[in-house]
Amino acid sequence: MPAFLDAPISAAYYLVNGIATTIEPLTGVSAAAVAIVLCTIAVRLLLLPLSLAAIRGEKSRATLLPEIRKINERHGKDPERVQREVAKLQAESGTTLLAGCLPMFAQLPFFWVLYTLFSTTIVAGQANQLLAGTIFGAPLGIHWPLFASTPAYLGLALVLAVVAYFSSRRQLRLLDETATPMARKLARFLPYGTLITAAFIPLAAGLYLLTTTAWTLLERTLLLR
Repeated sequence: MPAFLDAPISAAYYLVNGIATTIEPLTGVSAAAVAIVLCTIAVRLLLLPLSLAAIRGEKSRATLLPEIRKINERHGKDPERVQREVAKLQAESGTTLLAGCLPMFAQLPFFWVLYTLFSTTIVAGQANQLLAGTIFGAPLGIHWPLFASTPAYLGLALVLAVVAYFSSRRQLRLLDETATPMARKLARFLPYGTLITAAFIPLAAGLYLLTTTAWTLLERTLLLR
């Protein structure tokens, strides 16, 4: 690992390990796993302004649906004209699809730090004690077991699939009649990418992924009514 990355990894290690040590009398061997969940919630709270901006953008786009329908009715035989008119309408209203992605992009550094933290045996010049943490008997540093199944990974995959299912349904409901078939396919299947991602990352990073995707689903469901 490059030397300039030592500082963020060491800082994350002391933070997560400190939380795990504090709550260990209550949570036992699952202390590190609970610490990850708590840190994930803290990150999402920190990024709440970006999430609220994304939600406002989605609400703004929803108010444009009547105008989009009119455009589609007037120029339905000219798909390119429809796309131009819809893009112009969105530009004039100040809405953008990128706003909805900001919370996800902003989380990438945190996700990377956690992935690296649980893929490294030596941190800050000492043995990585977090690797001793477990959840349902599975070490937090292991990747998808190729030759043996574990209830922790199976449970993680199952809950990720449930979250992805409801996220997919929600994304499809947000699409209007101008959405292309490709956009509908992406909305339907993209949330299930978390299952593929979980197969290539440590269990700890998978736990972060589950917590943050469940947070996003709950956040959008409660605030986009």
